[in-house]
Amino acid sequence: MKIDKLNIGIILGSTRQGRVSPKVGEWVKEIAEKRGDANYEIVDIAEFNLPFVGEGASEEVGLNKWKEKIMQLDGFVFITQEYNHSITGALKNALDSAYKEWNNKAAGIVSYGSTGGARAAEHLRGILAELQVASVRTHPTLSLFTDFENFKEFKPADLHLDNVNAMLDQVLAWSGALKTLR
Repeated sequence: MKIDKLNIGIILGSTRQGRVSPKVGEWVKEIAEKRGDANYEIVDIAEFNLPFVGEGASEEVGLNKWKEKIMQLDGFVFITQEYNHSITGALKNALDSAYKEWNNKAAGIVSYGSTGGARAAEHLRGILAELQVASVRTHPTLSLFTDFENFKEFKPADLHLDNVNAMLDQVLAWSGALKTLR
């Protein structure tokens, strides 16, 4: 019996000009692709032009594309930065813009901020639980002080490689197990 590779989306949690999440996402993707154990892709919420939940259907095309993309994925790695002790409004809106599409999937979190983005990751875990997404334990945290030069240029320490790989191991195990429920 042939088992297809899982599809894992690396979701960029910011839409701001000058954001560094694309660099962090590409770094995670590069590590992930070397493993050869799943199909990994960057999913940039900025590309979907999502309307605020409950406001207007003028962007329904973007919303439908968003839901289709989430449905195609078996699991996720969220790249989240900490703003005011939480996730970005854009990420919260993207999460709230779908429901059943998230159900019975798994997610890892890579966060960054002055405290490694730990508070944003904790908020994200609560939201994911409500969407029936199992968040895995291993959580790479990146510090603005040691993993970014001048708070902008991403230069991660090698010590994060083991954590990223351990997180990916857990995301794949849980995503595979939860796929049987869908």
